[in-house]
Amino acid sequence: MSHPSSPATVVIYSGGMDSYTVLHRALREDREVHALSFDYGQRHVRELDVARRVCRDLGVPHQVINLGAIHDLIDASALTDTRREMPDADYAEANLQDTVVPNRNMILLSLAIAKAVNIGADRVDYGAHGGDHVLYPDCRPAFVEAMQAVAGLAHFTPIEIHAPYLHAGKAAILAEGLAMGLDYADTWTCYLGEALACGRCGSCRERLAAFTANGVTDPLAYEDTGNV
Repeated sequence: MSHPSSPATVVIYSGGMDSYTVLHRALREDREVHALSFDYGQRHVRELDVARRVCRDLGVPHQVINLGAIHDLIDASALTDTRREMPDADYAEANLQDTVVPNRNMILLSLAIAKAVNIGADRVDYGAHGGDHVLYPDCRPAFVEAMQAVAGLAHFTPIEIHAPYLHAGKAAILAEGLAMGLDYADTWTCYLGEALACGRCGSCRERLAAFTANGVTDPLAYEDTGNV
């Protein structure tokens, strides 16, 4: 649970593996954690149901922000436009571009920083990570450093942007979470958001590879894991 007498942190919490680990890491730091999720019209909106359940069970204050009003501004992505085909392949520059949501992390960070200022928190945590591809522009260290500079100027009190896994890959994040005893059945990764994870999209494939690298079985059920 959060601890009201401790320094407050806003955690950008998608319901996925990385933000789930970041959330628990902040709790273990004895921070007063406020989870913030976003409905931006993502096809995998079921991740928000997972996030709600986890926060309820942990007793963590949780807010889901509806960004439906700006969906038309950020729908040039296979993640936000159901008419686009979702790439079925490992992450590579060509198919990654199909799953980039325009300016997503800048928008989400801006809103999280606003909430941090509003509630007197001194930190925003989010799960950007490098991994092996480092191709998403808004997950790169240069982007985070630039947003940190802005967060230090946008209000009277600077807000720290804390991305503890910025230079870590998915397997390393999972290893730390497993060492904390976390149950990754309480996460959702697949970009399609169907009843079962597809096992084919880049997000599923990266997740499955991380479990394989750690020598453990992913607790989620998949339609297809044959080519990972």
